[in-house]
Amino acid sequence: MKVGLAFASSIAINGKDSLEICRRAEAAGFESLWCGEHVILPDSIASKYPYTPDGKIPAEPDTPIPDPLIWLAYAAAAAPTMNLGTCILIVPQRNPLILAKELATLDQLSGGRLELGLGVGWMKEEFDALGVDWARRGARNDEYIEAMRALWAGPHAEFHGDFVDFEPATSSPRPVNGSIPILVGGDSEAALSRAVRIADGYFPGEGDAAKLGELLGRLRRKAESADRDPSSIEINAMFGSQFANPAAGVEEMAALGVGRMMVPAFFFAGPGGLDRMEAFAEIVMPLTRG
Repeated sequence: MKVGLAFASSIAINGKDSLEICRRAEAAGFESLWCGEHVILPDSIASKYPYTPDGKIPAEPDTPIPDPLIWLAYAAAAAPTMNLGTCILIVPQRNPLILAKELATLDQLSGGRLELGLGVGWMKEEFDALGVDWARRGARNDEYIEAMRALWAGPHAEFHGDFVDFEPATSSPRPVNGSIPILVGGDSEAALSRAVRIADGYFPGEGDAAKLGELLGRLRRKAESADRDPSSIEINAMFGSQFANPAAGVEEMAALGVGRMMVPAFFFAGPGGLDRMEAFAEIVMPLTRG
């Protein structure tokens, strides 16, 4: 089982701290580094955050949320053996042609180590501020992925859809391996269906083992109904409540068929945090290699 360090950029903002967390996470045996995203945090948010009981995002207005692609470009050089990913990038908020170029460039710079974890967003106020239609964000997301994959597939691509429309054109460079692995985030029925349709992996937000098991069962059934092998969708799951007993947590994750544990870097924030990260890794990494 792989072990990723999620939201790494949120505890390492400046260059010195970012360099340190990249190097120490790599040395400790973490396989990948992941960054979250919000362009802005509006002062007034009526939208419900889906992963807390009270629907409030666990962040203050000035909580740093660096641009994930810029931070990952720095990490690509600082940790040359680690995979890099977004958890998640809000794809429908971005121009797909520009995003295709940014992702392919980062993938080339890192030697093909990039994974795109995506979501359609939960915060309407952010979409409103960006001038992006909220109601059709799911359809927009899926079409953007189609358009980007067309550009990555080769020169002289063209695409004609509801949101993206261009005549034959070439975007270069293209990804090292011809495309970029895509993970779909989210716990909704729409997210499960989207993972089956377009994704290489799935990243639910649910941390409770029993609820996660039920969610993954629904994913498997959807895949089978669509004549897709469920094992072709890699499961990336948050290692949250399991942190209280890491050894039992690893066993729990393995039993659920998780391919990558995502350990929130927030556990390692503050003084002595990276020492705690290394101590955690000494316990957990040997258990994931069996």
